[in-house]
Amino acid sequence: MLRHVGRALAGFALLIVSFIAVGGLMSAAGHPVPRGTMVDIGEGRSLRLVCEGPRGDRPVVWLEAGAFGFAADWGATQEALSAAGWRSCAYDRAGMGFSPPGPPPRDGLAIVTDFEKLVAASGEPGPFILVGHSMAGLRLRQYAGRNPDKVAGLVLVDAATADASETEAFKPFIRVFTTASRWAARGASIGLYKPLVYTSLGDKIGLPPAAKAEKRWAFANGPHNRTAAAEVAAWSQSAEQAVAVPAYDPNWPVAVVTAGPVKGREKRKAMQAAPAERSRRGYVDHVEAASHTRLLGETFAGHIVKAVEFVGN
Repeated sequence: MLRHVGRALAGFALLIVSFIAVGGLMSAAGHPVPRGTMVDIGEGRSLRLVCEGPRGDRPVVWLEAGAFGFAADWGATQEALSAAGWRSCAYDRAGMGFSPPGPPPRDGLAIVTDFEKLVAASGEPGPFILVGHSMAGLRLRQYAGRNPDKVAGLVLVDAATADASETEAFKPFIRVFTTASRWAARGASIGLYKPLVYTSLGDKIGLPPAAKAEKRWAFANGPHNRTAAAEVAAWSQSAEQAVAVPAYDPNWPVAVVTAGPVKGREKRKAMQAAPAERSRRGYVDHVEAASHTRLLGETFAGHIVKAVEFVGN
């Protein structure tokens, strides 16, 4: 009996090792050439920046990705914005995507401070339209509160808000997501995801080819996932930092775009829509056919462009 169990365990171990080895070969063969440029933000550090679209009189659109996200997440949105005549910039936070790691902790203050340096070093003129997806709602609140002169308007894309993150009702989600993020980072670190990069798991958004290749690579990349998990672990601290700065100026135009049906999610949708409701020029679009991730993809990116045009015109 023990001999059979030993053989079964040995066979399972061999299967896992083979699974990871095959994934490693696939991942190495598919390593993408990053788009964009590396921008020096001082003190020997740099961040990857991808700017697209024509320069003109319109405000530049800065795109902040959510948890586990980076510039690639915005590939379809940037294409759609460029086609509509908007210039946009997306970037990889420190330790994410193709950006070198930054000093811990990776909380909101660290991320927003890096972003401020990147914006200054980019040479892109302000004020800007700020667009944030998911957890990036915290970053937009903190950046806007610290840099009100840089804000032309905001677009929150199925975004979390700092105020909601502080409530007791939201805290169980943060705990569960933090635990799940840690396990995701462990799986990526030992190579479990490499054989899955060409499945639908590698790109849940629906991205154009170049961004899709980057997203698939990052999906299986250990350092990227470990940094993402560290950011999620700092969610509560980041929310505290965000609510400590002034709230959005009611004179700023604010557009909110959410994913999924309203029915059964009325309280959640109301919390997401609150920043637009408080604005003197607010806009809310519930895209019921979209999921949280696919809202950024080629199928639904037009909704984000419409929200940018509302804010910027």
